[in-house]
Amino acid sequence: MTSVEEKTEQADSGPSGYAAARLRLLQEESRSGPPRRSALASLTDDWLAALFTAAARETGVRSAALVAVGGYGRAELSPRSDLDLLLLHDGKADPGAIAALADRVWYPVWDLGLALDHSVRTPAQARKTAAEDLKVHLGLLDARPVAGDLGLVAGLRTAVLADWRNQAPRRLPELAELGRERAERAGELRFLLEPDLKEARGGLRDLTALRAVAASWLADAPREGLADARRALLDARDALHLATGRATDRLALQEQDQVAASLGLLDADALLRQVYEAARVVSYAGDVTWREVGRVLRARSARPRLRGLLGGRGNAAERAPLAEGVVEQDGEVVLALAARPERDPGLPLRFAAAAAQAGLPVSPHAVRRLAAQTKPLPVPWPAEAREQLVTLLGAGEPTVAVWEALEAEGLITRLLPDWERVRCRPQRNPVHTWTVDRHLVETAVRAAALTRRVGRPDLLLVAALLHDIGKGWPGDHSVAGETIARDVAARIGFDKEDAQVLATLVRHHLLLIDTATRRDLDDPVTVRTVAEAVGATGTLELLHALTEADALATGPAAWSAWRGALVADLVKRVGAVLSGEPVAVPDTGAPSAEQERLAVEAVRTGEPVLALRARTEAPDEVGVELLIAVPDQPGVLPAVAGVLALHRLTVRAADLRSVELPGELGGEVLALRWRVAAEYGSLPQAARLRADLVRALDGTLDVPGKLAEREAAYPRRRGVTPPPPRVVAVPGVSAAATVLEVRAPDAVGLLHRIGRALESAGVRVRSAHVSTLGANAVDTLYLTGAEGLPLPPPEATALAARVQAALS
Repeated sequence: MTSVEEKTEQADSGPSGYAAARLRLLQEESRSGPPRRSALASLTDDWLAALFTAAARETGVRSAALVAVGGYGRAELSPRSDLDLLLLHDGKADPGAIAALADRVWYPVWDLGLALDHSVRTPAQARKTAAEDLKVHLGLLDARPVAGDLGLVAGLRTAVLADWRNQAPRRLPELAELGRERAERAGELRFLLEPDLKEARGGLRDLTALRAVAASWLADAPREGLADARRALLDARDALHLATGRATDRLALQEQDQVAASLGLLDADALLRQVYEAARVVSYAGDVTWREVGRVLRARSARPRLRGLLGGRGNAAERAPLAEGVVEQDGEVVLALAARPERDPGLPLRFAAAAAQAGLPVSPHAVRRLAAQTKPLPVPWPAEAREQLVTLLGAGEPTVAVWEALEAEGLITRLLPDWERVRCRPQRNPVHTWTVDRHLVETAVRAAALTRRVGRPDLLLVAALLHDIGKGWPGDHSVAGETIARDVAARIGFDKEDAQVLATLVRHHLLLIDTATRRDLDDPVTVRTVAEAVGATGTLELLHALTEADALATGPAAWSAWRGALVADLVKRVGAVLSGEPVAVPDTGAPSAEQERLAVEAVRTGEPVLALRARTEAPDEVGVELLIAVPDQPGVLPAVAGVLALHRLTVRAADLRSVELPGELGGEVLALRWRVAAEYGSLPQAARLRADLVRALDGTLDVPGKLAEREAAYPRRRGVTPPPPRVVAVPGVSAAATVLEVRAPDAVGLLHRIGRALESAGVRVRSAHVSTLGANAVDTLYLTGAEGLPLPPPEATALAARVQAALS
């Protein structure tokens, strides 16, 4: 049986025949993408045409047509797409007959469980509704006849297109505003871990908007890559519909592996990268198109006034020079008439730097010409080219748009071949706001604001651009990035000494933040280790600025006044060592005056004593410092940690030490100093904390039970399983203690459970350093045995396994 005969039979066989044929089509592995979407639209056309023809014959309605609009009108039917249908009639038939005709078409669709967006209108009513509702007008721009009076449909299409072009000066700004509102609501598709393929900026809605702009004849989108981007997004949506069995556009984490497999991609990261690439093309096309729309509309509004002023004479656009071969014209940066890209390999960087410094958009035609005609720079680059790169990176926020314009035409990967591996690469850590490539550019933007703090701004900016370049390679990205940074430095013309500094900055770009938040800064080994890695005060200065820029560009959870204070403290100590000062060995046994006062009171009363006080170095971030003195007894750490968790206090850091009191009040007291902040709301009163701590220590407060109740009340994301906890003993970090590092999903009472495991093992906690990024916690604990000495390596390894088992 031929395909035409088969489709005719399926259309004639009613809903069950259509449903069976539809199911077979969707299960055909050999047919996917545009061919399947087209076949599904054609199959649906034949079925609906048969329904309409039979219904029109039964009702006696003659001048009517069934019209596909929106996505169905474009024949972009995904497996679970809505059917957008318009029943068009000339208004002369009996309303009852029209209603009966509609029912005979709509009800079979509903009976199959297919989503239907339907309307019944005359051409005049359709045009009136379109004039009042922009979304209706957009759908009618893609109107396509399915069955019935073709002349009626052709007349409506002609009128709707004419209306759209006549109303473009009013409707296009309205359409642009809808797009901005949608982007604020749904986000930027190419940076989301769970993107909405339709609603997010750079998605299918934006592609529809670009078609509408083109239909207005007012402006048109850059065509390069747009068809491939549309196909990639639609293919992903098709696979998502088949994987979930639902009409969804959100690419949720739990479906990404299955969607990737159905598209023949390696894994979920490959899927996201393909989706991000498509969204980047769409977003860039949208930026260029809407800028052109604005330019044309401004020119139209200004033309009558200008004609009046000039007596009807025309006026050539002024061209203001910005750099050699680069001028500004009509609010854009373009090439000068005398520019010769084929003879000037440094022109792309000079063009980009001038645009970013001026804060102006670049002409896409100029960028395309540069990509087509400019020859590669010699290696190593001339000094002027390197300086222009630094100028571009140092321009601040305008750098982003200029960089993306160059990247859209392939100029960035031509200048920096290693960029290809990080381009549109997703970051699975939800703390990160951006993809790897955009994060690198954003870090350079942040670093540009810090250049006054360093002696070599050029090295800071280039290090910011390259610090995560190793994420495109397997293994530790800092190690891989060190090699790449050294090669790139040589390529762009830095000498060996500067190349070594850049390599060091990339290799150790996480050193300061990790050490400051996870290590005991009072331990001499901590400061010496950082000093040995950094090597020079100039490098330390650059690393400090890079650390801040990197964290600020990562996301709001990666930097705070508290983290900044810790890093600054570490930098101060390391700088002293690099300047030749000896490492200060703190007297860990001497309590502060406040701690000694609290210890005396704890011995006198035989109960815990608490004091809350503001921290002047970061009052808005940390909230308070909590000092506790408790007569030495078992279970203090888990009890305190549990009570703090019950009162919704976030622990930033903890210091624990034993205080021996002399004389009549002789006795051993455990002194704890905690840095805490309220999760939300106000801080609890010290009296309430103390009362609950007393109950926790004497066993009348069931801390584990209460924490279990709170944890059960926390909603968990369906289908998302966090990675298991990992606990390791870290060698060589301290000479005075065993260092245990706990990485686990952040949860209610995590530190309480860690404390219980350590308490049962008979070890003592000297200090704890708590760091939380997004949904993950990294807690570092400095431990000793009962005698106050580090544990032997085998015991440390066994302890790590024991704590991990307790957390699992």
